[in-house]
Amino acid sequence: MGIIKVENIRVFAYHGCLKEETKIGSDYRVDLEVKADLQPSAKSDHLKDTVDYVLLNRIIKEEMAVPSHLLETVARRILDRIFNEDQLVRKATVWVSKLNPPIGGDVEKVTIKMMDRRKDYKG
Repeated sequence: MGIIKVENIRVFAYHGCLKEETKIGSDYRVDLEVKADLQPSAKSDHLKDTVDYVLLNRIIKEEMAVPSHLLETVARRILDRIFNEDQLVRKATVWVSKLNPPIGGDVEKVTIKMMDRRKDYKG
């Protein structure tokens, strides 16, 4: 088993419960960690034998572009697509952070963390 991380993906998106958030948008940061068996690709040196982090980045950017009220909804969509589009991923954790959230204080970011695993994965 091994881990692939795609960290500090910066996107501008339109998530939130306030009308202003969906009109003017905000800066977001997304981090992703996936677990997969990396031994076959370590031996073969072929992209087809591993998790393609270009695909992971594309999934995140596409799902962040779909406006939602809650970051939890966005995280769930990201996880669902990862498991649907890459059969090698056994477990995934995603962090979605809204930078400088409009919550009436000097707050750097608000982050939600969500994880999931394939039903047959015990790790």
